[in-house]
Amino acid sequence: GVVCPNGCHDSVATAPGCRSTLDSVSWGDVPRGGADACGSSSPPQGYLPANTERRESTLQRKRQEYFGFIEQYYDSRNDEHHQDTYRQICIDIPRMSPESLVLQPKVTEIFERILFIWAIRHPASGYVQGINDLVTPFFVVYVFEYIEEEVENFDVSSLQEEALRNIEADSFWCMSKLLDGIQDNYTFAQPGIQRKVKALEELVSRIDETVHRHMQQYEVEYLQFAFRWMNNLLMRELPLRCTIRLWDTYQAEPEGFSHFHLYVCAAFLVRWRKEILEERDFQGLMILLQNLPTMHWGNEEVSVLLAEAYRLKFAFADAPNHYKR
Repeated sequence: GVVCPNGCHDSVATAPGCRSTLDSVSWGDVPRGGADACGSSSPPQGYLPANTERRESTLQRKRQEYFGFIEQYYDSRNDEHHQDTYRQICIDIPRMSPESLVLQPKVTEIFERILFIWAIRHPASGYVQGINDLVTPFFVVYVFEYIEEEVENFDVSSLQEEALRNIEADSFWCMSKLLDGIQDNYTFAQPGIQRKVKALEELVSRIDETVHRHMQQYEVEYLQFAFRWMNNLLMRELPLRCTIRLWDTYQAEPEGFSHFHLYVCAAFLVRWRKEILEERDFQGLMILLQNLPTMHWGNEEVSVLLAEAYRLKFAFADAPNHYKR
């Protein structure tokens, strides 16, 4: 899979300056200097003005806007009609990974603000478990721009206050931009996820009928394992470094986080074909599907997964009846 529309194949870990990496998902990219690592200085997807002077002022305005929201809304977190939302956010954050990062008091505080402000500004869905995970990849990429070592074991509170404010605001807007495209995943009864899981089932039945029949035989419902794949965009199934690499590609794809994600999930399921077919009962299948062995995965495995997802997309895209039986 091609990561960067400009032809740069570096992952975020090796090319933090590449404008086609995660920082381009926001209302624009969040530039930290001149032309990026792969030689292009134009922001992808047109979120920020092409004019460099205006781009910097837009960036400052968006950051100020976010901190304006905090002044306006954050004190209301203990009001009666918001306290359930705030309490749920506080319960969910410590369950996130990587723990060494998220459990740092400074990081917890930043995530609480980002998630609460987003929830207040999106009453149609409000806060739903799963949204909390979507902050982490952006946050990690932005912290990485300020440091040399691994983010997971870095003491975030040692960064300067201005850097922390920029990281927080940029992470908020990136997450917001991402959620704009998949908000029906999180509205009442999560209809977007219901539809996507159904589409996944239909697609898998076309591309690997043996696997599909095997699941049916042992009464495994796709919703039982794939709900999480859609709700958390595979974040719970992959190491964080792989999520960042995966999302990097989603950025470059039209409707990457909604439509292309379906093909990635299908490729991901079929990737475990041998292991799935070896399981001969419901419980064995569920244990496998909810704990797939990806801890050792890196860029290579994600690249193979993406290549297969592209193959499926070109075989089945633009002809949705192909994956309907």
